[in-house]
Amino acid sequence: MIKGLYETHLYVENLEDSIEFYTTVLGLKLCRFETQRKAAFFWIGKDKQAMLGLWEKPKEEIDLRHFAFECDPEWILNESVAFLKSHNLNYWNFLQDNNEKPMVFCWMPAVSIYFSDPDGHYLEFIGILPGKTKGNDDKRVVTYEQWLEIKDE
Repeated sequence: MIKGLYETHLYVENLEDSIEFYTTVLGLKLCRFETQRKAAFFWIGKDKQAMLGLWEKPKEEIDLRHFAFECDPEWILNESVAFLKSHNLNYWNFLQDNNEKPMVFCWMPAVSIYFSDPDGHYLEFIGILPGKTKGNDDKRVVTYEQWLEIKDE
């Protein structure tokens, strides 16, 4: 029945600034702009594969949301932090060790790094890794190097 997630929507304070961010910084393709409704729609990945909608609202009507962009794990490991730094984006992991590197969610397993858009929405680059899914009793988040040591256990 359900094969995936097709679209998600966010409220933004300034639609033009957000269009600039999602097209110029993240490279999404603007597929529809509606002046009257103050809305913009973007293809994520291939055309018609997945969509992001942005709707302009006053700041007090914006509630922060989270969603993740699927990326190649090697790109996340080797290039994502430099990409985020080059665009002066706030980014983080959940390791709490002053480590700027992406983290691995053991239960999936997936490599991931979080960052914010101009409105403070929590965005994520995530890529599924090979290896066995870890149970709830195992450590939830580890470095990639730690993952390599435990991935086949």
